[in-house]
Amino acid sequence: MEINDAIKSAYKSLESCNLCPRVCNVNRLKGEKGFCGIGSKAVVSSASPHFGEESVLVGNGGSGTIFFSGCNLGCVFCQNYEISQLHDGNLVEIDELAHIMLQLQTRGCININLVTPTHVIPHIIESIHYARIKGLTLPIVYNCGGYESIKSLKFLEGTVDIYMPDAKYMDHNASKRYSLAEDYPTILQAALIEMHRQVGDLEIQDGIATRGLLVRHLVMPNSVAKSQEIIDFLANKISKNTFVNIMEQYRPSFKANRFHEIDRIITFEELKKITRYVKEQGLRLST
Repeated sequence: MEINDAIKSAYKSLESCNLCPRVCNVNRLKGEKGFCGIGSKAVVSSASPHFGEESVLVGNGGSGTIFFSGCNLGCVFCQNYEISQLHDGNLVEIDELAHIMLQLQTRGCININLVTPTHVIPHIIESIHYARIKGLTLPIVYNCGGYESIKSLKFLEGTVDIYMPDAKYMDHNASKRYSLAEDYPTILQAALIEMHRQVGDLEIQDGIATRGLLVRHLVMPNSVAKSQEIIDFLANKISKNTFVNIMEQYRPSFKANRFHEIDRIITFEELKKITRYVKEQGLRLST
């Protein structure tokens, strides 16, 4: 799809919003808000070089990370809930967002890392197009929760270089209970296939990721997410060359203490079990 057509079609989706699988059908162009809590304009919480990402995204200059407020998931354990669910941040115009990207490039960042971007896809496509006209050359990282519409992902083709989705669950009951998205496992699988179709396996030059798919998985207590099933899907349906970051930083944030089975940090054995399984399945572990 030509970039101008993608921008036009993406904004059209906001009239009766169906950007994500929730299909809230509210008119966000008129300021109405659905599940994500964001209206006609993008809201940015912060933007800066970030050195806490995967090593292939950081390099010497850091990842140019832009945190968008709002989210299409309702994770009870969200560690950034002030941003995702309380919507802390400032409204930004398209030219402002493009300027932020160009500033991050000037500061030496090695990519533009868009965090929780799903609900502002039109704004992202337009601002990146504008920034590229003004001299942006960095790879674009789409850092999302994995709950994506195929139609909206196709709007991004040619704009996004690196897809970095969370693969949260392969269990419908868990995704409903902890993220208010019972269909998450089904949606995730289709989204991963589309992302990989667009950008392929992760490509790394001189230790820096330039293009491809990098999947994150947060290990949760008591195997509630069905981690091994996620690994099986990646190995058998995506690619044995898939880069996977098995994350150990789960902690019972936000409302997690209301759910006894996830009201604790994970054990070393729980983490070791999954990292070992990734290696057994032949996938590439990222750090």
